[in-house]
Amino acid sequence: MSPVHTGWRDNEGKRRLKELIADADAAGKRLDQWLAAQLAPDLSRNRIQSLIAGGQVTVDGKPVHEPKHKLREGASILLEMPEPEPAEPEGEDIPLDILFEDDDVIVINKPAGLVVHPGNGNWTGTLVNALIHHCSDTLSGIGGVKRPGIVHRLDKETSGVMVVAKNDRAHRHLSEQFADHGRTGDLERAYLALVWGTTDRATGTVDATLGRSHRDRTKQAVVSDSRDDARHAVTHYSVIERFGAKEDATALASLIECRLETGRTHQIRVHMAHIGHPLVGDMEYGSAFKTKANKLAEPLKQAVTDFPRQALHARLLSFAHPADNAVMRFEAPLPQDMADLVAAFRTHAG
Repeated sequence: MSPVHTGWRDNEGKRRLKELIADADAAGKRLDQWLAAQLAPDLSRNRIQSLIAGGQVTVDGKPVHEPKHKLREGASILLEMPEPEPAEPEGEDIPLDILFEDDDVIVINKPAGLVVHPGNGNWTGTLVNALIHHCSDTLSGIGGVKRPGIVHRLDKETSGVMVVAKNDRAHRHLSEQFADHGRTGDLERAYLALVWGTTDRATGTVDATLGRSHRDRTKQAVVSDSRDDARHAVTHYSVIERFGAKEDATALASLIECRLETGRTHQIRVHMAHIGHPLVGDMEYGSAFKTKANKLAEPLKQAVTDFPRQALHARLLSFAHPADNAVMRFEAPLPQDMADLVAAFRTHAG
């Protein structure tokens, strides 16, 4: 006997119901374990456990509140999916540069200056607020809450391509891809960064463990592998263009492409500063180079002084679509402010 499933059906137009009949293989198994196997990838085991605890699962007509309830063959299980709870952040009408959208995902080109998620000092005006407003009824709920599923982030002042999940299945699928960092799957991420100086080689890898800075807990730093908060971090880079190159193989600045093998907070910024080439405009990790900028000749000096952020842009994102595993590839050109800065170096770096 195979398990019998009915499709999701509406209950008076408010809640979705699904009925399953336990097969012989279900006998003696935990309710949450068996349901997770039957309903993957749409619902996670944690989500199923919360539904059981909330009284949304009945066995043979009786509510069961214990995830470890043992099943018998032929048992009738009815699962009731409540409407997603309203998201705590309120939706806000903030313009979005949308590269792609369907029922599962939305891909955007995030502008510099936009915080991704509400938090201390930024409870409104974030990407999440914008997505709640824009997606509205198309959000089916992440973990039972009507909110977008953030699977990766860009710093406030970093621009570029981001993908966001619109339902539990997409959130789980994308989260697994980002956790794998493209080692075995189709995930690919590439960033453009304008850095001070130039590396010894045209291509290279920075393999340096990151953790909290002792001087400023809001910042990251290269730390010993033995620290409790140490996180393995690897960045691959390649030089695209050098500005003000000299005969001794040095240069004033370089445009580089960075590809991530891991995805740690501020990873590119910290790694490039660690090897002596911080990002232009990065006052957190490259403040020592402020005097270098002050010594530049005009009009390059003014261009650097006026640039208000770290020169970092997520130009490429490729991933497998959660519904059919089709590879999706998105690119975003340099935003105007960074394009103008690169052009200033190209023209005036000497």
